[in-house]
Amino acid sequence: MFTLEFLTNLLAATVRLSTPITLAAIGATICERSGIVNIAMEGIMVVGAFFAAIVAYTTGNPWLGLLAGVLFGGVYSLLHAFATVTLHLDHVVSGAVMNVLAFGITRFLMVLIVGHPGTTPSIPRGLGRYRLSIPLLSDLPLIGRALFGQTPIVYMGFFLVAFLTWFLFKTKTGLHIRAAGEHPLALETIGVSVYKMRYLGVFISGLASGLAGAYLSIEANVSFTEGMSAGRGFIALAAMISGGWHPVGAFLASLFFGFADALQMRFQVLRVVNLPGELFIIFPYLVTVIAVAGLVRRSRPPRAVGKDFMIERSED
Repeated sequence: MFTLEFLTNLLAATVRLSTPITLAAIGATICERSGIVNIAMEGIMVVGAFFAAIVAYTTGNPWLGLLAGVLFGGVYSLLHAFATVTLHLDHVVSGAVMNVLAFGITRFLMVLIVGHPGTTPSIPRGLGRYRLSIPLLSDLPLIGRALFGQTPIVYMGFFLVAFLTWFLFKTKTGLHIRAAGEHPLALETIGVSVYKMRYLGVFISGLASGLAGAYLSIEANVSFTEGMSAGRGFIALAAMISGGWHPVGAFLASLFFGFADALQMRFQVLRVVNLPGELFIIFPYLVTVIAVAGLVRRSRPPRAVGKDFMIERSED
């Protein structure tokens, strides 16, 4: 059963299925490094997926849909920043409200624009058709198709992992973002606004989650379906924690969850075990719970994450 072709297809599917999780997870890493707890990725992904699909359908241009998904994801995330940074609301409560609001807004707009809830019309040209195979490298055994024969947003995910790692640990702005989540009072003493750094962290998270949503609706699929994020935003949160609040660690953890998803799909097709399909479907979520339960105690979050800076400053 485990032939070279099977393993090649499994690895390629792992990378594809992990892409939306990776994008949301590395965005959440930047956000929480700035000191803001972000459980709103699920809602932001839904918003990004919806606007990417609507713009791609109405214009016939999936690249414009991609841009719309990213931008609307970023703009929507600013509501979370406003609630937590400016209004000093509880981060978890704000994120939960953002998730509920996203499902309500997209359902309302579906009825308003499409005329019915559920699913948008199919996009004539999705980004999935633009498969970019890198000559020679894509022909490598086992890893060639997985790493060098993918679609555009998958490559963007690879790039963003490297870029955000460099940005977070090698630039002055990245240092300021990390300081906002570790020692905000020290950051304020050198004249840098903690509020601005936290807004920036949340906005970057929104852009990345919007891109993850766009992947779901215009690259992995050719339409938007209500609830199509299917918990990936929460799995991205688990990947971020399992990865130790580091972009590369979050990427590797996302690959693990993508592997679990790809494996359960192939087990269903091959009927390796004669079990109901529903049991296979819950496998990736079960793996998420086990991974978080096993690794959360070993990961150290940023010292000031989830703490209101105004209260912390008044206590100093």
